[in-house]
Amino acid sequence: QVQLVESGGGLVQPGGSLRVSCVASGSIFRINAMGWYRQAPGKQRELIASITSGGTTNYADSAKGRFTISKTGAKNTVLLQTNSLKPEDTAVYYCNADIIVTDMRREYYWGQGTQVTVSS
Repeated sequence: QVQLVESGGGLVQPGGSLRVSCVASGSIFRINAMGWYRQAPGKQRELIASITSGGTTNYADSAKGRFTISKTGAKNTVLLQTNSLKPEDTAVYYCNADIIVTDMRREYYWGQGTQVTVSS
């Protein structure tokens, strides 16, 4: 089994910044890609940013220029730096991973989510 654990959410004022992190652990052979999604109340979950094992990144239009996804030196960890936050960025942010597990099957996993609230 694989676990994804997010951390770093919270309450921030408009214009502020937050960094959320996601650590994958368990029966991992290789991580193909990791990404961040968010879901606001009454809305569908949407992809915000993703990064492949080779470092290729992809961003939603709403995130371009404000959010940065990156991998850290720590194994199987991905960060999402969010800047210039707006009230409409308020949502539960979920980590997602495309993983080859140790028995060579390709599987997809979700974290439990971390709340980001942008409000004055």
